[in-house]
Amino acid sequence: MKTRKFGVIIGALFFILTSLSCSKSDSPQPADTRTSAEVEADFQALDLTAGTHDFAILSKVSNEWNFRLIVPESASATNKRPLIVNLHGASGGDTNAHKTTSCYAEPGFASLDPIILSPNAGAQLWISTRNQEMVLTLIELSVKYLPVDTSKIVITGYSNGGNGAWFFSETQPSIFSAGIPMASSYNTFGTDGNARKINTPLYEIHGENDEHFPLEETQAWIEATNNAGSNVTLKVAEGLTHNEPCEYVPYVENAADWLVNEIW
Repeated sequence: MKTRKFGVIIGALFFILTSLSCSKSDSPQPADTRTSAEVEADFQALDLTAGTHDFAILSKVSNEWNFRLIVPESASATNKRPLIVNLHGASGGDTNAHKTTSCYAEPGFASLDPIILSPNAGAQLWISTRNQEMVLTLIELSVKYLPVDTSKIVITGYSNGGNGAWFFSETQPSIFSAGIPMASSYNTFGTDGNARKINTPLYEIHGENDEHFPLEETQAWIEATNNAGSNVTLKVAEGLTHNEPCEYVPYVENAADWLVNEIW
């Protein structure tokens, strides 16, 4: 199993964020900044018992992080559970977008009896600096304060969330054992015109009739990255269009089987 170096990753992320804050394109930092210890204390004070919980805590720059945590009854120090990080679709700032876990995440991954972390991206894309910090910090804190099996952390998402699942799978292979993007559009070619190798195995589920992200384009990008050495499985959801996320449950169930039989 791979070692999860969360402290190193978060430390590196903090350095990157500090450097990026000097960019002219970024907004000035709010004056009411907080410490990492304060953010952690807020998380530790949450009700982390079994059940479905919707939370909001303040980040280090006082942005509000909204997220859902689902903790199964079976989770314990002697029965650590997989962690499914679910990234919702769209990026319009819907304050309830992270609460749609009953659509495909809960039923699709039910056989794994996992802990589910579902953050809210706000009005920004998942690859934004703000959302990268949120996702990685919430994972780090979940690992520290919940019984998570760190060898079984998976990133998944639909549409914009699927693109985020690709991104985090590519950029954080030491954290994620696998990525399961759905209905996504992620260009695997670099600026040099060559396809990039992605070290995290992925299982892309894509609607046959996706009118927003054409299947043929995703197929071409997957074929290219696989030729570069990646391990990406493509499953075509027959007859499905882009705006039918809840219909993807049977395919997510198959992805859960793939995790158990081929990845873990």
